[in-house]
Amino acid sequence: MTLSTRGAAQAPAVLVLEDGRSFRGRAYGAVGETFGEAVFSTGMTGYQETLTDPSYHRQVVVMTAPHIGNTGVNDEDDESGRIWVAGYVVRDPARVPSNWRSRRSLDEELTRQGIVGISGVDTRALTRHLRERGAMRVGIFSGDSLPGGLLTDDATLTARVKEAPRMKGANLSAEVATTETYVVPAVGTKRFTVAAIDLGIKGMTPRRMAERGIEVHVLPATATVDDVYAVAPDGVFLSNGPGDPATADLTVVKGVLERGTPLFGICFGNQLLGRALGFGTYKLKYGHRGINQPVQDRSTGKVEVTAHNHGFAVDAPLDQISDTPYGRAEVSHVCLNDNVVEGLRLLDRPVFSVQYHPEAAAGPHDAAYLFDRFTSLMEGQRA
Repeated sequence: MTLSTRGAAQAPAVLVLEDGRSFRGRAYGAVGETFGEAVFSTGMTGYQETLTDPSYHRQVVVMTAPHIGNTGVNDEDDESGRIWVAGYVVRDPARVPSNWRSRRSLDEELTRQGIVGISGVDTRALTRHLRERGAMRVGIFSGDSLPGGLLTDDATLTARVKEAPRMKGANLSAEVATTETYVVPAVGTKRFTVAAIDLGIKGMTPRRMAERGIEVHVLPATATVDDVYAVAPDGVFLSNGPGDPATADLTVVKGVLERGTPLFGICFGNQLLGRALGFGTYKLKYGHRGINQPVQDRSTGKVEVTAHNHGFAVDAPLDQISDTPYGRAEVSHVCLNDNVVEGLRLLDRPVFSVQYHPEAAAGPHDAAYLFDRFTSLMEGQRA
């Protein structure tokens, strides 16, 4: 990524996909160039949480909602210490933010953190293209990276996009995770201790557990089984995160399964659990991203509206119980849009996972009960 000073409102910009299709507009945020995987998010709100979600590392996010930036940026809603998206694509950015908590505009924040974006493009057409062709590599170019302005040869830019690394085969968790263990104390009386493996964890997740009397020890992605059990956990949590689950080391997951400690995984953690149980994972055509995805809890029949950010999924049979090295397993949740596996559960051990984000940042809150389910497993194990 190369950057220059602000001036986005005046600089021409172009977005070029690896299949050669291009979209022209104006720079939004930093001026320069950036590369990543083009994906789209269907959330109408919560763009600040999206931008700061480490799971979006090395992805250029296209917002399907046409008007972005209305509420500006505040100092409370970040899910990590920085913006992680590789680039940002919007149709109609707000001219002036309007919210009592706003401290600066989204354009200013993108510029401050060096995030190259583009505005004024037909995001509806771009989203339809990604749905039909699938997520693919992309580049955004503006300012001096377009020596010929908007007349720069697209073939030259396409060739540069094709030099960018693919998401399949990318091992990224260690790039976004904490390097030092830290503790989020329980709110009120401490009831349990949880070791949370940071694979790209969002800040709201340990807070949701802390609200339930859980002291959360957040460990680096490189933590060992000994590191996990050094905190004497009542339960272990596997977080969300970026990259291809096929590249991840499963030693810790298998070590926890062997000991029978209550285990709860979300998103990337769900994929790691699936692989540890012997299931495969695969790359979705364009993934699930946004805060309005319908998922059914198959144990209750209840349909939840849920927050997603994943481009890979677990390949497990939907309608049968599977034998695994750690006992019987079943698919506990399924996406109602496309029947993608959205959760796993072991029948013989206190272990479960979901593919989505129950911490509800930003919204909705339908899946908050999963933290209570985790607490119940730890209570049962203690008893």
